[in-house]
Amino acid sequence: MADKKNVNVTDTIDVKKDHRFAYHIYPKTSFDELPECMKELDCEGRRIVVVTDSNVEKLYLEEVMGKLEGVCARVSSWTIPAGESHKNLDEIRRIYTYLIEEKLDRKDILVALGGGVVGDMTGFAAATYLRGIRFVQIPTTLLSQVDSSIGGKTGVDFDSYKNMVGAFHQPAMVYLNISTLKTLDETQFASGMGEVLKHGLIKDAAYYEWCLDHMSEIEERDPDTLLEMVVRSVHIKRRVVEKDPHEKGERALLNFGHTVGHAIEKLKNFELSHGECVTLGMIAASFISWKRGNIDEMIFYEIRDMFVGFNLPITYDSIEVEDILETTRKDKKMDSGHIRFILLKKLGSACIDETVTDDEIREALAFIRYDENA
Repeated sequence: MADKKNVNVTDTIDVKKDHRFAYHIYPKTSFDELPECMKELDCEGRRIVVVTDSNVEKLYLEEVMGKLEGVCARVSSWTIPAGESHKNLDEIRRIYTYLIEEKLDRKDILVALGGGVVGDMTGFAAATYLRGIRFVQIPTTLLSQVDSSIGGKTGVDFDSYKNMVGAFHQPAMVYLNISTLKTLDETQFASGMGEVLKHGLIKDAAYYEWCLDHMSEIEERDPDTLLEMVVRSVHIKRRVVEKDPHEKGERALLNFGHTVGHAIEKLKNFELSHGECVTLGMIAASFISWKRGNIDEMIFYEIRDMFVGFNLPITYDSIEVEDILETTRKDKKMDSGHIRFILLKKLGSACIDETVTDDEIREALAFIRYDENA
C-alpha cells in the first residue's frame, strides 16, 4: 500500500494540545483490547453508562458491556431510538433522568457506542451533566470513526436546525474497532466515504489519489485497506483539531461541503445520509472553485465523477435552488451575515472564503440539480 512508511496502523494515535486537551485514539480490529485501554482512565470503583441506539444495541452492546464489567464497579446502559430525528433535547432530557437515577457523579464515565448521532448526544450529555463528566467514544460507523468521534464537537439538532445546540467537550479516549465496519449497509458505508474523500481533497492530495487507487479494495471492505484508510483519515483530523480545538480558524476547513450539504439534508428531511449531502456540497464548492480558476476543469470533473465509484450521489432533485440558498443563510457557520464557504485552492488544499456570492451558489446548485429532461 502507498506511503506505508508514513503511517503505522498498529500505533496508538495521540491527540495533544495541553494538559486539558489530550487523549489516546486506539485503532483496533476487535473489542478484545478495550478493557486494557480503559484502565488508563482509572475506572476501578467507578460507574460506567453505555449509551447506544436501538440498532447498535443488537449488534455490540452485550459484548462491550461484558468487556467493561471487569474494569469498573458497575456498568449499565441506556438506549436511544436510532436515527437523526431523535437527536434532540427531548432525548437528552431522558439521558439526564437516567444518569440522575443511576446516581452518576463527576468521576463516573459515559461511553458512546454507535455512530455520529450517539457520539454527539453522549458527548453533549457528558459536557453538561454536573457541568461536565468524562466520556469515551467507541464509534461503530465509518463516518464516526474518521470524523465525528475525534475533536470534541458535541451537540443536538434544534427543531430542523442541525447541531444548533452543543458544546466542545473532548473525549477521554477513542477506541476504533475497524471490524464493526463489516456490518454497515451500503448507504452508511458510502456516507463515511464522503468524509474520507473530503480529508484528501482539503488536506492531502496523495491520500485522495490513494483512495482512488484502492477503490476496489475499499468497496470490498478489505480489512487491511480499511484499517490504513481510517488511520490516515484520523491523522488528518487529529492534526487539524490540535491546531484549532475550538474552530477559531483552520478547523473550519473540515466544513468543506457542509454549508450546502446541511441545507440539502434539512430540506430533504434527512432522507439522504449526512455523507451523501456533504458530497453534494463538496461538488458545489468544487464547481465554484473551478469557475474561479482555483482548479482546472479536468480536476473538477474528476472530483465529481470519482464520487460515483464510491456509491455517492452527484445530483439532487425535488428541492428548489432558492430554497437551498435561503437555508444556507440560517447556517450556524454564518459570520456577520456572510456565508463562510470552504473552497479548494488546489487539489489537497482548501481555504475559508466569505466572498462567495448568491449568484455563484445559484450557478453551482443549478449545475448539480437533476434535470429529467436533459
